[in-house]
Amino acid sequence: MDYFILKKLKILYNKYKNIEQKLTINTSSNDIENIKYLSTEYAKLSHIITLFSKWKKLKIELENNTLLLQDKEMHDIALEDINNIHIVKNDIENQIKILVLPQLHNKKDNRNCFLEIRSGSGGKESAIFVSEISRMYIRYAESKKWKIDIIHIHYCEYGGYKEIILKIIGKNVYGKLKFESGGHRVQRVPETESQGRIHTSTCIIAVMPELLKKEMPVINPQDLKIDTFRSSGAGGQHVNTTDSAIRITHLPTGIVVECQDERSQHKNKAKALSVLASRINAIKIAKQNKNKAHKKKMLLGTGERSDRIRTYNFIQKRVTDHRINLTIYKLSEIMNGKLDILINPIIKKYYDNITQSI
Repeated sequence: MDYFILKKLKILYNKYKNIEQKLTINTSSNDIENIKYLSTEYAKLSHIITLFSKWKKLKIELENNTLLLQDKEMHDIALEDINNIHIVKNDIENQIKILVLPQLHNKKDNRNCFLEIRSGSGGKESAIFVSEISRMYIRYAESKKWKIDIIHIHYCEYGGYKEIILKIIGKNVYGKLKFESGGHRVQRVPETESQGRIHTSTCIIAVMPELLKKEMPVINPQDLKIDTFRSSGAGGQHVNTTDSAIRITHLPTGIVVECQDERSQHKNKAKALSVLASRINAIKIAKQNKNKAHKKKMLLGTGERSDRIRTYNFIQKRVTDHRINLTIYKLSEIMNGKLDILINPIIKKYYDNITQSI
């Protein structure tokens, strides 16, 4: 663990023990406000001190097992234990970094987010890839017990989606998914390809945090063109019977948002305006990011077509994250929603970069 973090942990540990001692001495005190304050501070520090204690125990276990490597009979067992300890220890270190360094805290990380997936180059294959990628994220969200709200789907005439917008609701949603923005590329042999040639298709993903009311950009109603139309796609008897679907065009930026998920036109309009506000805000943030450190910008994708972050190679059954040169040969698992093996390493790299810049 970094020297800076260890130094701060020792300070927090001393503070924790000092508060603990005061609470023990002042149990019969009439100064209720002071006891209340000390109890609150003690509770705030409890989690990080517990993690620090676990880390110290693991450090000792690691040292003891390292000594056992010299014993031929115990070598293999000790090596397996060392590998397991490293995994747990690294996870605890990452949790500690987030808690100790205020620079790592992003107030928006705990928010819900909009996940927008659009087809790129590749025609039919790109549209199919969009539908597959959207299912991958839906399965990942379900594994996290997050709620998924489908805002809009633009179906493709030959299968798949030209675009899908999801609202994902739950704990630390944006914090987990914010690094998914950018260009995602797929390489495979399409079912319709008779010559066995590998095709390359792309889709573009943008992840945007849900905005608070006070953060909403001021949008002049005169800058909006609002169209109503009949909903299309799967939806039972209600489909194509009422003009409940909404299309909003923001004239200054050319941003177009559609929503046909609800039967109520007013609800669809509210959802579309919420997505529009997040898109406008995302453009503002992207401009600000141009002035930030190169490493940080490379990890936090912009959602632009040219910002390629990941390749899914079906021939080799691998996924490669180009930002950190990570390749994993578990394509099937990843497409089934096992995304933490890709997301956690990029989050760790992001935190490491910030730590090194302090």
